Amino acid sequence: MNTHQLKTNLSAQSLALAIGLLLLGVKLLAWWLTNSNAILTDALESIINVAAAGMGLYSLWLSSQPRDRNHPYGHGKVEFLSAGVEGALILLAGVAILFKAGYNLLYPQPISSLDIGLIITAAAGLVNYLLGWYLQQRGKSSHSMVLTASGAHLKSDAYSSAGLVIGLGLVWATGSPVIDSVLALVFGGIIIYTGFRLVRESVAGIMDEADYQLIRDMVDTLEQERRDSWIDVHNFRVIKYGPTLHIDCHITLPWYFSVEQAHEEVKAFERVMQDFSSTPVELFVHVDPCEPPANCQLCAVKNCPERKAPQEERISWTLDNIMKDEKHEI
Repeated sequence: MNTHQLKTNLSAQSLALAIGLLLLGVKLLAWWLTNSNAILTDALESIINVAAAGMGLYSLWLSSQPRDRNHPYGHGKVEFLSAGVEGALILLAGVAILFKAGYNLLYPQPISSLDIGLIITAAAGLVNYLLGWYLQQRGKSSHSMVLTASGAHLKSDAYSSAGLVIGLGLVWATGSPVIDSVLALVFGGIIIYTGFRLVRESVAGIMDEADYQLIRDMVDTLEQERRDSWIDVHNFRVIKYGPTLHIDCHITLPWYFSVEQAHEEVKAFERVMQDFSSTPVELFVHVDPCEPPANCQLCAVKNCPERKAPQEERISWTLDNIMKDEKHEI
């Protein structure tokens, strides 16, 4: 990641932290004025927003640090850990909300000043949605899981706020505090689901689970830019370390290529992958020599001096066949 991207990401996460602190104070004020359980759930989630934004800011800084002796692949994995902790905190907040809402469903409490609470909740929800949209767009463009997770969390918070506005309007119209507790139970469940999803994505990243959509897009790019000398590509794997993509694969080249020629082909392959990605790409390529006459049937090299059989077919590279640890055959 270049210096400009890093500064932009850090600024975006710093903005999320500052606005999170501001909205937390506003929502706590709304709860103090109204005594609404539903608004309390919104305020509790804002506490998680602040904690997550602070942790995200630290992890963004740490993941940008250069690799060292103890971390030869860099520090990018900390982004997955940060997202996992954020998800765990969200889960705990959701469970606490369910207990509080359940208690007040059995023992209703009076609610007041809902008009002010509605205005504050609606304004906070709008701010969260706009900030969440910005963080998600920034995270997708820079392949930052921290920013993407923060954006998704804030947008989820905004949707909850929208539902709260509708529900609190019903409480205001009917005067029934039971609706408030029911709303808190519903949004507590939504918060728990959001936390579980973040933990699931974090574990997938730590376990190097394959991102099939990313690999499919890469393979489509390779298929469009492939050279005739790239007879075969297989055992294609992609691992994410923060914003950096590490690619392992095998490429089959004509057996008579010199080391210098093979090196140039690998560099051309690397340029295609680097042009595809807006973030750094590190490539580990194992070069295989072609094996006439079997590979000749798939080879598109023109005027090959060692051809033993004519080309019979051009196999298109796809997600299914390029990830297999075996050469393509007719």
